[in-house]
Amino acid sequence: MKKAFTLIELLVVIAIISLLSALILPNYMGARERTRDTQRKSDLKQIQKALEMYRQDTGSYPTNNFVKESAGLQWLSNPSPAYLKKVPTDPLKSTYYYYYVKTVDALDYQLLACLENVGDKDDNIIDKCPDDFATYTGFTCSSKMCYEVKVP
Repeated sequence: MKKAFTLIELLVVIAIISLLSALILPNYMGARERTRDTQRKSDLKQIQKALEMYRQDTGSYPTNNFVKESAGLQWLSNPSPAYLKKVPTDPLKSTYYYYYVKTVDALDYQLLACLENVGDKDDNIIDKCPDDFATYTGFTCSSKMCYEVKVP
């Protein structure tokens, strides 16, 4: 007589594997979101350093909307020496640049990125992205949470 698994034993094994998968998969997806958010924060800090070098050289910050228009990005990568070797884009969407608007007096600016991980507890997170976020970036922030880099 051949020994084989019964239907009940197979169903129990499938149920256990399904349960373990259901527990592990969301944690894995959350880790990927956190990794992309970390990259966004790092990109903003690089842009912030480039903005400060630009301001030291020219006396003011660049014009608004440099993050959306490719021609406006030239101040970062084309001068000699370049402020940045490569202009960073969002890790998830390579066509989405970051939000930048300078104030009317040109002494301050707002530099933002949309975050995916809604559980992020960083101090620099604002609960609502600006109304013109999609206009400047060409991207709608589904989480409505933005990470803001402050002027040093």
